[in-house]
Amino acid sequence: MLAKLTFDNQLTLPDILMSEFEGVEYFDVAREDGSIVLTPMHITRADAVRDKLEGLGISDSDVVDAVAWARQR
Repeated sequence: MLAKLTFDNQLTLPDILMSEFEGVEYFDVAREDGSIVLTPMHITRADAVRDKLEGLGISDSDVVDAVAWARQR
C-alpha cells in the first residue's frame, strides 16, 4: 500500500487500511529503525487540553492560581 505525502506534509492513508481504525482520530507517531510507526490513540478532550497547557508551560498550580484570582473578581 502507498500513502501520499502532500505539500503540507500530510499523509493520505488508504481507505482500506483506515477502515480497520473506525472512530480513531489521533495516532501517536514514532520513528523506529528508519520507519514511521503510527499507533492509534483514544484521546479525550481533557487529555488534549492538558497536553496544550503543558506545551505552553502552564502548570497545575498556575491553573489553581488563575481560578482563585478569577473568583475574587
